[in-house]
Parts: sequence; C-alpha cells; structure tokens
Amino acid sequence: MAQKRVAVIGAGVCGLSSIKCCLDERLESTSFKRSGDIGGLWRFEENPEEGRASIYKSLIISTSKEMMCFSDFPIPDDFPNYMHNSKIMEYFRMYADSFDLLKYIHFKGRRTIVISVTKRPDFSTMGQWDIVTETAGKQESAIFDGVMVCTGHHTNAHLPLDSFPGIEKFKGRYFHSRDYKKPQEFSGKRVIVIGIGNSGTDLAVELSHTADQVFLSTRQGAWILDWIGEEGYPMDTIYVTRYIEFLMRIVPLSLLNYFTEKKLNAKFNHAIYGLQPAHRFSSVHPTASDNLPNRIISGKVLVKPNIKEFATTSAIFKDGTREENLDVVIFATGYSFSFPFLGDCVKVVENQVSLYKFVFPPHLEKPTLAFIGLIQPFGPLMPIAELRGHWATRVFKGLNGLPSASITMIIYFRYVKSQRHTIQADYIPYMDELACLTGMKPSLLSLFLMDPKLAVEVFFGPCTPYQYRLRGPRKWDRARKSHPDPERTDH
Repeated sequence: MAQKRVAVIGAGVCGLSSIKCCLDERLESTSFKRSGDIGGLWRFEENPEEGRASIYKSLIISTSKEMMCFSDFPIPDDFPNYMHNSKIMEYFRMYADSFDLLKYIHFKGRRTIVISVTKRPDFSTMGQWDIVTETAGKQESAIFDGVMVCTGHHTNAHLPLDSFPGIEKFKGRYFHSRDYKKPQEFSGKRVIVIGIGNSGTDLAVELSHTADQVFLSTRQGAWILDWIGEEGYPMDTIYVTRYIEFLMRIVPLSLLNYFTEKKLNAKFNHAIYGLQPAHRFSSVHPTASDNLPNRIISGKVLVKPNIKEFATTSAIFKDGTREENLDVVIFATGYSFSFPFLGDCVKVVENQVSLYKFVFPPHLEKPTLAFIGLIQPFGPLMPIAELRGHWATRVFKGLNGLPSASITMIIYFRYVKSQRHTIQADYIPYMDELACLTGMKPSLLSLFLMDPKLAVEVFFGPCTPYQYRLRGPRKWDRARKSHPDPERTDH
C-alpha cells in the first residue's frame, strides 16, 4: 500500500509537532506556511505580516517550561522557567533540527500560501483533498490523503470600532495590540489600553514605565493570577495537577470559587484596585500578571470602566468620568479566526465552530481533515497540540475510528462569552480524553503497583507532557526521568 500523504498547514508549534506525529506514524508529510521561517506566533518581526500572528518584542510566555515542552524533547535545564519569545524560538529550532523536520516544510525563504483545500470528486469513498498553493506568484496543485490545519487563532485582529462611538473623531493614534512592538515611541504619551486579557495587562504594565500615564479600560474586570506561586515555584506547576483536578470534581464549584477568590483577594483586594469582576473565578479565563497591582498602586496605571464614547482628544467612560489630552488608544480586544481556503467545508460563527472533540468536523464523509491548534485551554497549548496530532494521524491511518456523523461535538460553556476566547476545554480532562483514544493516558493503578514513587508524582505533582509518554504506542524510555525533581532549583 502506498504511503499516505498529509498536508500540514502552518509551521508554528502545532505545525512542527504535527509533522513529527506524521513521521512517527510513517505518513508522508508536507508543510505549507505563509512566511519564510518557522515559529508561528512566537517569531518576533518588527513589521506585522499579513495572515500571521504578531507579537511585541518583550513578550514572555505565561506557562513554565516543564509544562509547555514537547513530550519527548525536554527544554534545556539552563533555559529560564518563563521564556522570552527568543528563547522559545531557540527551543523550536532545536526541536526541528533534532528530528530533521525542516526538510518537510515548503518555504525555502519564500511564502507559500494555501489558496484552496477542496474535496476531490470521489471524496465520499477515498477522503482525498485537492490543495492549491501559490509560491512567488506560481500556483501548484497536489492531492493529499489528509489535512492538518495548524494555523491557530491569533491572526485576524478583532477591532470593534462600532462599539466605541466617536472613535472616528479621535485625533490621536489608535490601533490593535497586534501592531504594538515596543514602548519607546510612547514616551511621555497618555495612553488608553482597552482590554484586560494577558496582552492588555502586559502592554499596560510595560507602557507605564515610559508613558506619562496609562489607563486600563475593562468591560468586566478580571481575576489576576501570579506567575510565581508558593516558595517561588511556577504557578502552573503547583495548581495544574491531577490532585487539584480531582478536588475540582468532588468539591462544589461554588465552594472552589469562594476559596480561590478569597485567596486572590488576600494578596490584593480586587475591588479596591478596580478589578473586581461580576463573574466568578471559574467563569472566565484568568489573567496572569505579577506586576499589574504594583503599577496600579503606584498610580502609573489607572483602571477605568468601559468607554462610553470618544471625543477629539478625550474619552468618556461608562461611570461618567472623563480623561482629557489622550494621545494613543490600544485595542487589546482579541482575535477572530476563519479558514477561507476551506470554502464551505467548515463554518465559523462568532469564533465558534462545530468539531468532534475540538478536532474533526463531524459532517464530513471521511475523517481526513483535522484542526490541531484551534483551542484555548487553561494551560499550555503544546502538549494538547501533540496529543491531537497523535490522534489525528492514527485516524488518518485507520488505527482509530470516529463515531457516526450524527454524533456532534459537545460545546463546553465554562467561560462567559467573550472575544478573548475561541474554543475552550478543561486542561487535564481533555488531554486524558485524547490520550485514552491513543492508549497514551498514564495508568495510575498500574503505577501505584509497579512504581509507587512515580505514581505519587504523577498524581500530586505537575501534569507535565512526559506523563503521556509513560505507556502506549509512543512510549518514550526517558519519560520517567524527565519529570521535574521538586528538590532542584533550576526548574
């Protein structure tokens, strides 16, 4: 039987891991990407590129290295826990070089744009796709047995100008946070940042060191988490554990919210700082910032409610207050996503799309189209992308099946509706669900019988990606030794 060909659209974190998953299953992989290099979201460029995510120069990831690494490729010990985007790119290059992934990517320093992905006439029996790409003005067509969409959801800036009357009269500069790069050009300016997600708070904190005054406008407030937890350990290594997940299943949600909110308010009272949200902690993806309270209490960041309207040089807020002599407005208002190259195959409505287990469109006659990066978990994307890639490639090979098309995805409404959130899933339960499908979920019972020390670490310690390499078809011999040792200080 001929080797099946799989097209991987994108070469960021999801694209790289998907190429690796194809190689693991002995599938022929070809990756197409719009820009001339790997890295996706995490590759900084001075000028934003069309059709690609864009980040600011100082961006540091908010998940720690032991939680975000690829499951069979640990991040070097001398890398910091929370990595700058340049360090993340260095790690991605190491990963790509180690597994010789670059030769499967069609770029060679040039942009390759996917023009269309369409079903072939015999799709109902063969499940194949015609893919048309364009490189340097020249179009090519090829046939593939499977398609993995790895383009993510931080590409198309959501700029809701219609929600801000008078913005067309504003004489200052206004733009989406996607176009922000560095703070020096805002020295001495009076700046409003709209939005209290991670990007909004990061920009407000950074600008507060150079701008004359920063105003942080929030529609609904936010619960603010620290990056650094007890005894200085990364927060996610303390709270993203199977033990905590177990407690969340047996303790009433209202009680969990009460204790979590009480703990967060013990550090600083969110109401006094103007950040108290109307929603409970579990209803909205929290914001991570160790520095925001410091900038608020020092007066460099002033928290304001939502904006009612703009004037030529001022903004009027919903509480009736007004700020004059404004120079800049930055909209940190999230993103929207679409897949124009797929035509009518997949419909996106208000940042929601129907996918079986967030991966496969349930209406297709053959499960040969998979979405790898389209999810926003309370945890790092990398381990989920890997597990989705393992499952998708096994489905492509026929090693795993899907239920009938009449069974559709159950939509999780954990978070209140917001442009900040695309498709959400609870982190550990979702990864375990994917791992069950591929035989990669760790068996706590077997571990307690055969390796009690490791079982305790798996249950009470951080839920690292290595856990999903302890058994199954992609078992990795070094997985057991790769778990972080709590006695070490370099993790």
